[in-house]
Amino acid sequence: MEWVLLGLVVLLLLWLVVIYNRLVSLRQSVAQAWADIEVQLKQRHDLIPNLVETVKGYAAHESGTLEAVIAARNSAVRAQGPEQASAAEGQLGAALSRLFALSEAYPDLKANTNFLSLQSELSNVENTLAAARRFFNNSVAEYNASIQSIPAVFFAGSLGFGPKGFFELDEAERAATKNAPQVKF
Repeated sequence: MEWVLLGLVVLLLLWLVVIYNRLVSLRQSVAQAWADIEVQLKQRHDLIPNLVETVKGYAAHESGTLEAVIAARNSAVRAQGPEQASAAEGQLGAALSRLFALSEAYPDLKANTNFLSLQSELSNVENTLAAARRFFNNSVAEYNASIQSIPAVFFAGSLGFGPKGFFELDEAERAATKNAPQVKF
C-alpha cells in the first residue's frame, strides 16, 4: 500500500511539473512576442524623424502637425508594456494620418522620392507590426486560458503566473473602425 501511495504522489508531482513547465513556456512565448513588437515599434519610431524632416522642407508652416507627430513619437518611445504602448501607438497612428494627409495638399511632396520611399517603408513596418500584434495577442490568449483552466488555476497565481494584457486598439482607433470609410471621386 505504501508503494501505491508513493507512486501516486510521484505521479502527482510529475503532473504538476509538466503543468508548471507548460505555463513557463507560454509566459516565454508572450515575452518573445512582445519583444518582436518592440523591434517593429523601434523601426517605426526610427523612420518618423526622417519622414518629418522630409515634410518640413515642403510644409514648413504646418509646424503644429509636425510637432504633434514628434510629440506622439516621443510618447510612444517612452511607453512601457502592452497597455501603455497600445495607447501611445494609437495616438502616433492618428498623428501620422494627419501627416500623410498633408501630402495631398503638397503635390511636390507627394512626388518626392524620399517621401515616397519613407512612406512605403513605414507601410511595410506597419504590416509587419500588425502581424506581430496578432501573434502577441494569440500568445496572450493562450497563456491566459492556460492559467485560468483547471488544474492550473489552483496554483498558477501562487507561483507568479498572472494574466497578461492584450495589445488593443485605443478609443480613437476603435471608434474609427466602427465607421465605414467614405470614398469620394
